[in-house]
Amino acid sequence: MYGWRARIGVLVPPGNPTVEPELYRMAPRGVSVHFARLDPGDDPGDPGGAAGMEARARAHLAGLATPARALAPLAPAVVVLAHTASSYANGVANEPALIERLGALAGTRAATAAGAVQAALRQLGAKRIALGTPYPAGISAQGKAYWQAAGFDVVSHHRLEGVASIYVESEQRAYALARKADTPEAEAVLLSGTGLPTVGVLEALEHDLGKPVISSTQAMLWQALRLAGVREAVRGFGCLLAGP
Repeated sequence: MYGWRARIGVLVPPGNPTVEPELYRMAPRGVSVHFARLDPGDDPGDPGGAAGMEARARAHLAGLATPARALAPLAPAVVVLAHTASSYANGVANEPALIERLGALAGTRAATAAGAVQAALRQLGAKRIALGTPYPAGISAQGKAYWQAAGFDVVSHHRLEGVASIYVESEQRAYALARKADTPEAEAVLLSGTGLPTVGVLEALEHDLGKPVISSTQAMLWQALRLAGVREAVRGFGCLLAGP
């Protein structure tokens, strides 16, 4: 039987090609990961493009019920919303209510990508962060405001340049983004966004920068495993998952 240790349910934006392979790559033995796609709404545009991104994020939240309920028959130990920008649009003050709503719909414990990053940064004792984002200016500003409202000091913020669509970006570009965002004052670097491929470069970044590097998808798995009661160290994807 798959998921004999735990099953994790994940709500994924409709055009996101990154979350599934990254979570499959990191999940420990006996943990299965199961996905449902969020409602794309009526937006005919590029799902990873800048135009209409905030409206799509809000539409994902409005249409949360159907995909969340679709995961319930699997009896997952935890369900995670794999879309950091939805939390940015929703605001940090509304994060607890969002998590409560998601858990009620899925009938289990719940987490969000942004909420998982919050928990991860606190676990690592990092208050001063360097933020790297692949979003357009408006969503990036919401992201910075979110982390400041959550009690973190954003000592540096860098946007990835020349993004036509987040969903065609590469790990090499994520690596360069983290290097540009980092400053000596930062205690950790945060690469925001589940659509940006990151997990294959986290170890190299931590080696080169000499500090923790957190990504949305990495933190999401870490939090899901904790909520599911799976305490196994997962190596090769940064100190967060490798730690106790």
